[in-house]
Amino acid sequence: MVQGKINEIHGWAAMGPGLNVEPWSYTPRPLGENDIEIKIEYSGICGSDLHTLKEEWGPAIFPAIVGHEIVGKVITKGSKVTEFNEGDTVGVGAQVYSCLQGDCKACSRNLDPHCPKMVATYNSKYADGQPAQGGYAEAVRVDANFAFRIPDNIDPIYAPPLMCAGVTVFAPMLRKGVKKGDRVGIVGIGGLGHLAIQYAHALGAEVVAFSHSPSKRQQCLELGATNFVDTSDKSQVDAVRHTLDYLIITSNSKSSQYAEFISWMAFEGTIVLLAIPEGNMTFAPFDIISTEVSITGSMIGGVIALKRALEFAAENNIRPIIEKYPISKVNEALQHMDQGKARYRIVLTHE
Repeated sequence: MVQGKINEIHGWAAMGPGLNVEPWSYTPRPLGENDIEIKIEYSGICGSDLHTLKEEWGPAIFPAIVGHEIVGKVITKGSKVTEFNEGDTVGVGAQVYSCLQGDCKACSRNLDPHCPKMVATYNSKYADGQPAQGGYAEAVRVDANFAFRIPDNIDPIYAPPLMCAGVTVFAPMLRKGVKKGDRVGIVGIGGLGHLAIQYAHALGAEVVAFSHSPSKRQQCLELGATNFVDTSDKSQVDAVRHTLDYLIITSNSKSSQYAEFISWMAFEGTIVLLAIPEGNMTFAPFDIISTEVSITGSMIGGVIALKRALEFAAENNIRPIIEKYPISKVNEALQHMDQGKARYRIVLTHE
């Protein structure tokens, strides 16, 4: 192991629970033979960042530099890294390590986010006990297997949301085999949903966007939706019952809505949860039996899914709609996100 080019990494860290980060620095792990060091240029704000900072998903490891939508340039690499060179533009998503060797059932099935040795980009620890720190910082060191080349035709400022939000919506479409002619519903037209519309449309699906905000109709159609359903209008909802092959839930829906969701599905349709409902899901078992509808969930995408998500975005001109904030205004950006005002992803620029 050797030292990288940056001996002390400066970032913006939370010292305790709450949406406030402040300047802080840490000594990074030594650069391993399979590692690269990345000078960060852009980092996205993800809803997971807020949940972690507020400890809504359990205790966090403080001080915490969050951020797992990272894009920057390689500034040095370990002796065994052959895929990247200094100056390459790369991205890092929500995961920075797993065994990847087929040593576990998860990795052997390309489900590396479920690996017992998995290390998340932040709020996680490496095997040696050192906490992983994320992208609200000047640099990051990661295993090169978990860095991804940004295609040349994607402007790097638009790449961060693809590293998490993009692959999160695309991975279940890949696994379930969404194809031309399928009818795919998207619930929640926000940070995930606006990308889900684009990916499903590019796969050839007929996309139905569901939202309680009629003002989003035109934008959904421009992004690739075939139909927009105002969920506050019963006649519009009734018109799509029993028609969907897939329904992707990207917003924190109420538990009582799941019986309604099932009623939108065609026989043997699949509902995919990407967001956690408020409380336990409520529906009658007969709703499942009588329709043969499946309900499943999906985490982040693994290595193969992320590579494909970037390639597919490049091939089909899929881009997030973003708002830009300088890293110096990260606390303002976090509040903006927490208030539900972001349209639709926030990218921090590192001066």
